[in-house]
Amino acid sequence: MTEPLSTLPLERPAGRPFDPPAELARLRAEQPLRPLIFPDGHEGWLALGYDEVRAIVADPRFSSRYELIHYALADVGQMPPAPPGDLVGMDPPQHSRYRKLLAGKFTVHRMRLLAERAEEVTKEHLEAMAASGPEADLIEAFARPVPAVMICELLGVPYADRQEFQQMAATIGGLDATPEEQYAAYAQMGEYIGKLVQAKRATPTDDVLGDLTGSDLTDEELAGVGAFLLGAGLDTTTNMIALGTYTLLRHPDQLALLREDPDLAGNAVEELMRFLTITHTGARAALEDVDLAGQTIKAGQTVALAVQAANRDPGKYPDPDVLDLRRDASGHISFGHGIHQCLGQQLARVEMRAAFPALLGRFPGLRLAVPADQVPMREGLDIYGVHRLPVTW
Repeated sequence: MTEPLSTLPLERPAGRPFDPPAELARLRAEQPLRPLIFPDGHEGWLALGYDEVRAIVADPRFSSRYELIHYALADVGQMPPAPPGDLVGMDPPQHSRYRKLLAGKFTVHRMRLLAERAEEVTKEHLEAMAASGPEADLIEAFARPVPAVMICELLGVPYADRQEFQQMAATIGGLDATPEEQYAAYAQMGEYIGKLVQAKRATPTDDVLGDLTGSDLTDEELAGVGAFLLGAGLDTTTNMIALGTYTLLRHPDQLALLREDPDLAGNAVEELMRFLTITHTGARAALEDVDLAGQTIKAGQTVALAVQAANRDPGKYPDPDVLDLRRDASGHISFGHGIHQCLGQQLARVEMRAAFPALLGRFPGLRLAVPADQVPMREGLDIYGVHRLPVTW
């Protein structure tokens, strides 16, 4: 058997912040499923190929339960089971119960209304940027507040509370907040969502939490769902908007394409999702012995999923390391695959399809306000992106 990797490659190529660690491509070409020693000493596997990663996340013989999984990015010890409402860390039948209830809330009609609202919110924040410019941190001025407002729309946060809600969200995801401030903001957010659920119980409203008050979910479960949707939909979209903009600014030919043809936005979003793969590393635990790619994954072993390597697999995408907004990037697994495919993926698409062309159209001279190598990257975190994106116009 191949000698196990002693560590997961994490270092990105110098001067190429949008590319995965170069070692992953070499490893994928040699053997797309290979042994890996995890930070806690666990002897598991690393899946790097598109077919292998996609097969694992679609296979019910692999579990998403936190308490069964070892983590490839750091030794975090044994994790507790998923709290109520956190679908990511659950298997059927618990996962199925939540998923069935929530899937019906992301209707075509609701997404259409949210798309209209996303365009309004985007325009409002771009005008505010223009008024306070000609320089801004795109994270604080645009990339975080737009999805924060949209999460408010989805959950039904009252307008009077939205400034407080956004401030809590900004503290949770902010670079300058201390760990103590972030923990306090998490607690404050949890308390707020709990009170919001009680208000929805008393007077149901036309939003996801309001709709769910008619289900059999308890108050604790409803609050958990609210916290889950917030966590799943805010930091990810924030970093996609910011890192996607940074990527376009560093690829002026592709930026020009999108600026000239805003209708390309849908295609551009899929290619940026594939190219950047900000949720870069996942994991599953085998519930039984599984034969895959000529290897046997033993029951109890964890497989780390190098999603960023899978989305750059030349067997799936020709010239995968080239950003091409005209590419058919369908089939990428940045939103996952199988029963755990992202519930809110359509909302994320709605937000990004509104954000990118509107930003480039409003600021034709948009450019970095600092040298490219001074943009602070989110290294070593489970969601990749930028801490700040200073821009000017």
